[in-house]
Amino acid sequence: MDFITVSKDDMAKRGWSQLDFIFVSGDAYVDHPGFGPAILCRLLEKHGYKVGIIPQPDWRSTKDFARLGKPRLGFLVSSGNLDSQLSRYTAAKRIRHQDSYSPGGKSGYRPERAVIVYCQRLREVFGEEVPIIIGGIEASLRRFTHYDYWSDRVRPSILADSCADLLVYGMGEHQIIEIAHELHQGVEIGNIQDIAGTCYKVPNFDYIWDYIKIPSYDEARADKAVFAEAFKIEYLEQDAFRGKVLAQQNGDWCIVQNPPAKPLSTEEMDEIYELPYARTWHPMYDKDGGVPAIEEVQFSITAQRGCFGGCNFCAIISHQGRIIQKRSQESMLREAELFTKQPGFKGYIHDVGGATANFYRTSCDSQLSRGTCRGKQCLSPEVCRNLVADHSEYIELLRKLRAIPGVKKVFIRSGVRFDYLLLDKEHGAEFLEELCEHHVSGQLRIAPEHISDRVTRLMGKSGRHTYLKFVNKFTKVNNRLNKKQFLVPYFMSSHPGATLEDAIELAEFIHEHNYHPEQVQDFIPTPGTLSTCMWYSGINPITKEKVYTAKTQEEKAMQRALMQYWVPANYQLVKKALLKAGRNDLIGFDKKCLLRPERKNTANNKAVNNKEVNNKNTANNKRNMHKNNTKSNNSNNNRRRGR
Repeated sequence: MDFITVSKDDMAKRGWSQLDFIFVSGDAYVDHPGFGPAILCRLLEKHGYKVGIIPQPDWRSTKDFARLGKPRLGFLVSSGNLDSQLSRYTAAKRIRHQDSYSPGGKSGYRPERAVIVYCQRLREVFGEEVPIIIGGIEASLRRFTHYDYWSDRVRPSILADSCADLLVYGMGEHQIIEIAHELHQGVEIGNIQDIAGTCYKVPNFDYIWDYIKIPSYDEARADKAVFAEAFKIEYLEQDAFRGKVLAQQNGDWCIVQNPPAKPLSTEEMDEIYELPYARTWHPMYDKDGGVPAIEEVQFSITAQRGCFGGCNFCAIISHQGRIIQKRSQESMLREAELFTKQPGFKGYIHDVGGATANFYRTSCDSQLSRGTCRGKQCLSPEVCRNLVADHSEYIELLRKLRAIPGVKKVFIRSGVRFDYLLLDKEHGAEFLEELCEHHVSGQLRIAPEHISDRVTRLMGKSGRHTYLKFVNKFTKVNNRLNKKQFLVPYFMSSHPGATLEDAIELAEFIHEHNYHPEQVQDFIPTPGTLSTCMWYSGINPITKEKVYTAKTQEEKAMQRALMQYWVPANYQLVKKALLKAGRNDLIGFDKKCLLRPERKNTANNKAVNNKEVNNKNTANNKRNMHKNNTKSNNSNNNRRRGR
């Protein structure tokens, strides 16, 4: 298995004295199509370029950044598969102790704001003479003025902040090949200004024409209403077919965004996912036990990209877009057959899907010619009359995968959009039947996120009625199949619009349906999403309505605790929330109550409690004495028997 060049020794083995491109990545190097740097490096290799990669360089000095020398055409910089702030901090802004994209899953291998730090180090070593192109999720979502939750302030475009020359947003395959071609032809990096899916910088608006002007960084950070208006302009122009050129002044630089890159064709998707990947981590990580992030994707199949689900808290709209781009069945069958020949494959394909597993076609037939509708969603708050809900191709694909010799089971884990399933009148019931019979192992994870109609509308999700309708159908199908399988719903606390009353409504729903969510997701305002704009500004930028947001640590903690009201450690928080909302009726012994009343800590109760503790300690001591005696007797017996 040949890996991408990571050292001077690798270059010498290939007879290379200089590389064309060097990719600096915040992730450990895993040569698998589930990792963006591997895809782009392999694609450049296929087009004849000499490529190296510096994964997780030590940013505390410049030494690591110079280890592959000076590239002929430029540096490519990415924080990795996650925004570096999100990978480092929790929703409560506590430092994470694990990083699945690093060796052994340990944290600390990448800096905060990795893209900015890496670019600064490269400039220290190579000055202005080598082009720097930034991309990946961190650059993509921070391409304009944005709110940064971790510093609690509005920050300028990362292109202005990082001293890079060019920014690639989106997945980047079309852009990177066009940029490489231009640079190879001798075009100066500052003159590369016409590639879709890129942002470049000029001193001011006099250098551009035919554009939509966005309120500046200074204006947006001074006024939340202006910030919301700026976001609205960006959000509505995120379409490859109808999007316009946008421009925003960020300090000394005017950031210009070209419209998004066109969706990849099926042939292009097949090409990308069938490049000669080693499909594992680089051997340099063997001593650390590898890179944990590969475990979920190693034997998973990416069927498509993009999502028309319209979840307002999700970054996929800004990064992959709303138009579905799918692979051919033949390509995915070849990948599955490849799995059966790989070491470690035990017959289980972990997933077949993408952002949403059952979106295996565009939401309507005209999207690939005219783009998406401006200012309208496909599923929420109302279902578009042009939406085509059809699972027939996906069902056919799953049947073919199950039939491959060596494949025991094919799971679907990337999420099923249940409201879309219910809309498919012809094949929806058939898909649900096959899903329950063949592709679920005891539990199916789905994401209603909330059940308050006020909150789900602001989330861009379907409401309580739709969710309960799906639950009913799922239960009936499993009863008919004689299978004991359960739904594991994901819920989110503190999303914009969610009041304490909404959180209590959700807690009552969880109690009524006897759910016990093990993990609770607190809303994290990540850059570039509509929900984050609402969270920061208090305004829905699309409708201009005022939106309540829970921002104090106490209220966020109460909303989170209500979702796990039965946990003893949450008792006081839940009680406080109920009393604050005037819901004393939920504290008591009634069937509907979330909490039992506290026992009064009287002297009599203390005496009773102390007596119980003493009795318990006495019983424990007796048991321990018995165990020790038994252990001693067994030891003596073993010695007698010569053991």
